[in-house]
Amino acid sequence: MRNLGLLLTTILLQYSCSANNSKNINNNQYMTSSTIIENTKTDTATFGEGCFWCTEAFFQQLNGVLKVVSGYGGGFVENPTYEQVCDKNTGHIELCRIVFDPTIISYDELLEVFWKTHDPTTLDQQGNDIGPQYKSAIFYHNPEQKATAEKYKNELDKSGAWSQPIVTIIEPIKNFYPAESYHQNYYNENQTQGYCRFVIQPKLEKFKKVFKDKIKH
Repeated sequence: MRNLGLLLTTILLQYSCSANNSKNINNNQYMTSSTIIENTKTDTATFGEGCFWCTEAFFQQLNGVLKVVSGYGGGFVENPTYEQVCDKNTGHIELCRIVFDPTIISYDELLEVFWKTHDPTTLDQQGNDIGPQYKSAIFYHNPEQKATAEKYKNELDKSGAWSQPIVTIIEPIKNFYPAESYHQNYYNENQTQGYCRFVIQPKLEKFKKVFKDKIKH
């Protein structure tokens, strides 16, 4: 991979599409009074980049991110269970729905994190996690998000940031179901578990160094 950080910064500056003009979504289903004051205008992004335990842990760290909900989306079975999704017969992808304050962090900046925290060139796979539920995916909530995501994808492909083409799907959000409660806030509540210690923690430490200017204090 060539200098992805520089390429993303260049594209971000060239094609910044202000998230402040996006349709703000008051997603009270995923908010609590302790994290968001009443009448705060929020926006929502939904990404899939492999196991949602990792994705959640990354985006929870960002200043301006108010809530992250792990779930399943894009499939055709109502209210799927984790076991059903793992059986690969529901059409769902593991996703994280990210509620954020666009006056603090923009959709463009969230996309920058998205591209830098997984491999968007491996079809239905992230590392040892293999299956259609691990697709690289951006589910947009409005036309502005769609346009911005497609622009980044096209420019990154042209730039040669990766040696293989990007296979990230970009689709309208549909059929999102929050995952079971034990999947929520997973890393923070299971840090001694093997997957958290040996897979998520090293990635998270690297993430905090790369995005140190965006981390909550």
